[in-house]
Amino acid sequence: MNSHSYNGSVGRPLGSGPGALGRDPPDPEAGHPPQPPHSPGLQVVVAKSEPARPSPGSPRGQPQDQDDDEDDEEDEAGRQRASGKPSNVGHRLGHRRALFEKRKRLSDYALIFGMFGIVVMVTETELSWGVYTKESLYSFALKCLISLSTAILLGLVVLYHAREIQLFMVDNGADDWRIAMTCERVFLISLELAVCAIHPVPGHYRFTWTARLAFTYAPSVAEADVDVLLSIPMFLRLYLLGRVMLLHSKIFTDASSRSIGALNKITFNTRFVMKTLMTICPGTVLLVFSISSWIIAAWTVRVCERENMYHDKQEVTSNFLGAMWLISITFLSIGYGDMVPHTYCGKGVCLLTGIMGAGCTALVVAVVARKLELTKAEKHVHNFMMDTQLTKRVKNAAANVLRETWLIYKHTRLVKKPDQARVRKHQRLRSSGV
Repeated sequence: MNSHSYNGSVGRPLGSGPGALGRDPPDPEAGHPPQPPHSPGLQVVVAKSEPARPSPGSPRGQPQDQDDDEDDEEDEAGRQRASGKPSNVGHRLGHRRALFEKRKRLSDYALIFGMFGIVVMVTETELSWGVYTKESLYSFALKCLISLSTAILLGLVVLYHAREIQLFMVDNGADDWRIAMTCERVFLISLELAVCAIHPVPGHYRFTWTARLAFTYAPSVAEADVDVLLSIPMFLRLYLLGRVMLLHSKIFTDASSRSIGALNKITFNTRFVMKTLMTICPGTVLLVFSISSWIIAAWTVRVCERENMYHDKQEVTSNFLGAMWLISITFLSIGYGDMVPHTYCGKGVCLLTGIMGAGCTALVVAVVARKLELTKAEKHVHNFMMDTQLTKRVKNAAANVLRETWLIYKHTRLVKKPDQARVRKHQRLRSSGV
């Protein structure tokens, strides 16, 4: 008994008859391929194509196009692994977030080491004046500590800018880091490294300090320490504070705020953060800035004028309280003239103090004027109250006019002999509306 399989036609078994396997046997005399039988089932059309020729270096029977595609994919994967470029958007965003965190930590560490160097410099300067001399071993050790912190600070600054360049490459899809190294970026990096590199070097070095006494105008020459010229510029490292404030600001770290800023072409930088702080808490910002500038300028003037004690032993500006008094009257643009700087260093600091005082005074006036101005809600309430009072005054004036009109009519028409004086009085009151 033969088993039958259904092939789409009725009563035709599979494997028997001329239509075995669903097609007719080839006819060698026909010269053309046999036609499939017409059936209501599915018809399969096979397109005739040329067989792929194998490449000389590929195995026999493997197409050359498939080899080229696999080689391209391997080359692309190798380039991605070699360049470190993420394979999809998710990895790219994760890499960008990691770079953000690393950059923020580097900025924090840079601020810590920069402030540490300033504190050690102030300590060494004060101790070398009254406790020991510049030739002592303690001064040399503290200066070596300042140099070590400065070297670490420079390394952190370089790493910070390296992370910024990596962020630029991720944001712009660049493959070469030299694309990000524009002339402006190179100049700013060089300037920042130069500012952070200034510090008092270990050793004792002196130079000729020329000054002119304030009241006698007599020139005086003395030997002073080089550390004065190298210590004061270390306060320029305080710019790192603005960078840390920017990177830790909620406006900068919030993705929604950054998206809105990008749509409105707003750059999130230190200036924008300072404007925001001045809008939110202007009094606190001005108070902190004024007190910090006052203390730093007073100490700087004290150091500059303390070297003048080589010329004038009785100079009171070398005292810290005297220097604070000089800075305060200069900051407020008073200038009593009872205390003046002698050195060019002190004069320059007082000049900058006067400029900052003029700017802070203008800001204080603007802040006070803005605080005294009514808000939008307060203006609405004030206008509503004024409208209510005006409506009452109009109603009272109308009532008074009606009353005086009635009295005029009464004293002119309802009496036998009108009193002209009383009539004029009521007419005067009616015209005034009282």
